Amino acid sequence: MTSVATTQQLAGKGAARAAAKRRAQMEGGVRRPGWKTYTTLVVVVLISVIPLYYAFLLSASTAGDIARNPIPSPVPQGHFFENVNRVLTAGIGFWQALVNSVIVSVATAIAVVFFSTLAGYSFAKLRFRGRNGLLAFVIGTMAVPTQLGVIPLFIVMSRLGWTGKLIAVIVPAMVTAFGVFWMTQYLSEALPYELIEAARVDGCSMIRTFWHVALPAARPAAAMLALFTFVGSWTNFFWPFIVLGSSNPTLPVALQLLQASYFKDMSLIMAGVVLATLPLLALFAIAGRHLVSGIMQGAVKG
Repeated sequence: MTSVATTQQLAGKGAARAAAKRRAQMEGGVRRPGWKTYTTLVVVVLISVIPLYYAFLLSASTAGDIARNPIPSPVPQGHFFENVNRVLTAGIGFWQALVNSVIVSVATAIAVVFFSTLAGYSFAKLRFRGRNGLLAFVIGTMAVPTQLGVIPLFIVMSRLGWTGKLIAVIVPAMVTAFGVFWMTQYLSEALPYELIEAARVDGCSMIRTFWHVALPAARPAAAMLALFTFVGSWTNFFWPFIVLGSSNPTLPVALQLLQASYFKDMSLIMAGVVLATLPLLALFAIAGRHLVSGIMQGAVKG
């Protein structure tokens, strides 16, 4: 590494001071972010928080206040808990819809992680004829709009007698092309062939090698995939609205029932939106640190 004195002779005092500062940071083991990084983070946080805070302001107002002034005061009014009570007693089956959303989201996240990791391990570490072409086909299905398959999928669910049941939402989402691609890319770099060969030498079968070697190695990526899948299932409206309807709805479908035919009480609707968002915020608050530590651990091991 070029010395500070040499840098000063070649590039001047300013470059020498910058080089000395970088060297001190590297020797300390921690590179402190600059003001540009903090500014970017503040802007990103504000962009993420403002829509949610705006929804909270609307949920703390009344329908009359929103009609007179669609942009409310930045100070919340005192009607939030009143509107929450109206949502809970509106006859939309809020608690049952909440339980349905939890069941669908958890079951879908577990299934997607397992099957996507299994497929990703096969594409990344097994050698079989047509592997690249099949992987390209799976990735290509991501370009097909979901709406194109709704009619045949509904016909299949109707003939199976699953319409109006949660299984009709869970089964079609048990594996995703994005999940397969995600786990394939991660395992191809994070899982060395030496571990697989060592497991085979020890007498492990293919399934045991996957369970004891590949699955633990894929834990950081699997955690992120589970989080993405849970959020996607929690907020999914299109397919549950078609196959479940209002008889056994998930939370987004139940909140849609808050809209009247000729009048929309935005304070009531926004209160329902805030209630539906709170479990996701709690999930990120609880699992966020563990997800980051898992990702860093996987990066270090890789």
